[in-house]
Amino acid sequence: MSPTKHASAAKAPSGDPQAYDARPYLPSRGGLAAYRRAAADCRGCPLYENATGTVFGKGAEPARLVLVGEQPGDQEDKQGEPFVGPAGRLLRRAVEEAGIDMDTAYVTNAVKHFKFTRPPGGGKRRIHKAPDLREVSACRPWLLAELRLVRPEVVVVLGATAAKALLGSSFRVTKDRGALLPMPPGVTEHDDQPYVVATLHPSAILRADDRESAYAGLVADLRVAARALDEADA
Repeated sequence: MSPTKHASAAKAPSGDPQAYDARPYLPSRGGLAAYRRAAADCRGCPLYENATGTVFGKGAEPARLVLVGEQPGDQEDKQGEPFVGPAGRLLRRAVEEAGIDMDTAYVTNAVKHFKFTRPPGGGKRRIHKAPDLREVSACRPWLLAELRLVRPEVVVVLGATAAKALLGSSFRVTKDRGALLPMPPGVTEHDDQPYVVATLHPSAILRADDRESAYAGLVADLRVAARALDEADA
């Protein structure tokens, strides 16, 4: 496997640790179960105040492939699991079409609480709102802990928020999607660093004017990850 070099993948984002920081809530020891329990009580940023609860990652442990999204959606927030809504169903179909068994992967989000707004004039509907850089940076310790514990060989970042959480704030998915990239130094503590493949978030596929073409692009990007895993087995 020969990763595509990318200058913007050299430095991870930094936030304001005084106001937004999940690190004090991380357990000092334990596996994913311990981290999942601790994350339920995270107050590292204000997003916990309105969300139903923390939505931690789920899947195989360990897993050769990790899929990272932006944040939980409305259905994920209600059910407490990642990628259970329409975008999650589309993602599962695309992953399987790319030749990867979804049940062998681990799925999570860069931000663990649902950020939303209400319609003008009131109403019960919760409208997705993208997390800002401080919120992504505050939650990043949870994501790094998951990667350390799951020990993937390839990480697929779905959309701009997930990509910037691992590859830096200057990374552009539309420019470098589908390339096999090196993980920036310091993201994991292992000698064998995972590779990263960036692609669009499945929710963007659902909103696309040409959904068929957008979906085909997602599958093509996921096949890059699948080939990397196959080559590792060779």
